[in-house]
Amino acid sequence: MVVTWRAAALMGLGVVPVLLLPADGTVLVWSAVVVLAGVADVVLAASPRRVAVQRRVPGSVRLRSEATSELVVRNASGRRLRAVVRDAWGPSAGAGPGRGSTERVRPASGGAGRHHVDLPDGEAARLPTTLVPTRRGDRTAGGVTIRSLGPLGLAGRQVTLPVPGRLRVLPEFASRKHLPSRLARLREMDGRAAVQIRGEGTEFDSLREYVVGDDVRSIDWRATARRREVVVRTWRPERDRRVLIVLDTGRTSAARVGAADSTGAPRLDASIEAALLLAALAGHAGDRVELVAFDRTVRSRVVGAAGPRLMPAMAESLATVEPVLLETDWPGVVAQVRTRMTQRALVVLLTTLDPAAVENGLLPVVDQLARDHTVVVASVADEEVAGLRSGRDTVAEVYDAAAAARGDLERTAVTTMLRRYGADVVEALPDDLAPRLADEYLALKAAGRL
Repeated sequence: MVVTWRAAALMGLGVVPVLLLPADGTVLVWSAVVVLAGVADVVLAASPRRVAVQRRVPGSVRLRSEATSELVVRNASGRRLRAVVRDAWGPSAGAGPGRGSTERVRPASGGAGRHHVDLPDGEAARLPTTLVPTRRGDRTAGGVTIRSLGPLGLAGRQVTLPVPGRLRVLPEFASRKHLPSRLARLREMDGRAAVQIRGEGTEFDSLREYVVGDDVRSIDWRATARRREVVVRTWRPERDRRVLIVLDTGRTSAARVGAADSTGAPRLDASIEAALLLAALAGHAGDRVELVAFDRTVRSRVVGAAGPRLMPAMAESLATVEPVLLETDWPGVVAQVRTRMTQRALVVLLTTLDPAAVENGLLPVVDQLARDHTVVVASVADEEVAGLRSGRDTVAEVYDAAAAARGDLERTAVTTMLRRYGADVVEALPDDLAPRLADEYLALKAAGRL
């Protein structure tokens, strides 16, 4: 039995006669009347257990985009259903009042996912709840609570029914705003490629007359016989290469960047944005893109997706990837790369430039990768640390600035060592990492290093 605020108010009114008249049982009589009315209300209320509830949820939605969870409530209780229905979701699902309610549904004024329902027997209503998720991953629905009230609204019955539902929240991919400008540069490069890029390679380009100094192995004897002059083949480097994106999901990827109050997004989220933009750009260039999320084991993998299937596969695979509080097994990363890449490729390591983590993990193995592949190490810089450098007003700020400067020197030293071992390094703030990595890819492409 559920007692409403109306019943509590009526019970409180029973105290008034005591203050005005001698105690003669007025309070007891008044309370008994209210209790009897409440019992009658419970008896006349529709049974919430005889209400059929179905849930309709879209399969997936982008982070911070709107989705709608819709409950279909059918009254099969044999009585008129006057109820409050609550569609329960976790806080990160961002549940809010529904839009586009049917005529028989009036969203409650007090809270997300709550609806007032007034349904005759045998009829149904749709109860929409707007969801604006604030975290990636699978957001699951809780139970549906139905509080059925009697005609007087004094009391009623309540039950929570299990109505399963799951909404997969895909990465936001806010960096896609940088894609059109990078695609324009890519098309410009492709227009110049046939004229400007020549040299050793495996793709045939054209025939030309032999000049002194040409490799005699490039002579095309059939064309020479037809033209009655010595003709050589010219080659160009391959344009469609393999790109492997390695996403570090180890301990350092859990650090939050971009906010002084530790409420910023994890470093992993910025790495995911960079991976998505690079995959979209490389996919448009015709390169074969693969992805592996790894710490001590493979957390996610995208292999064999190309064309229009690439980005949906990337988003679906990265939706549920979360940081793991373990040190990354970098020799295991090398083994993964060697297993997947049997020919020279671009290997992008999205990790951290924290000196301790690099010196003890990445640095000993990066030269092994650089011997066989073009290696790019991309890392997210912490905006809060960058802001500490300018503080000089107090003694504490001076110490913070000194610590930030010392950290910069250590990261610079680590970056120099990585480049000495043959890796290119990209470090940028969370919002700048994705476009900077895309620019690095285009630069390597233009230089024929892929």
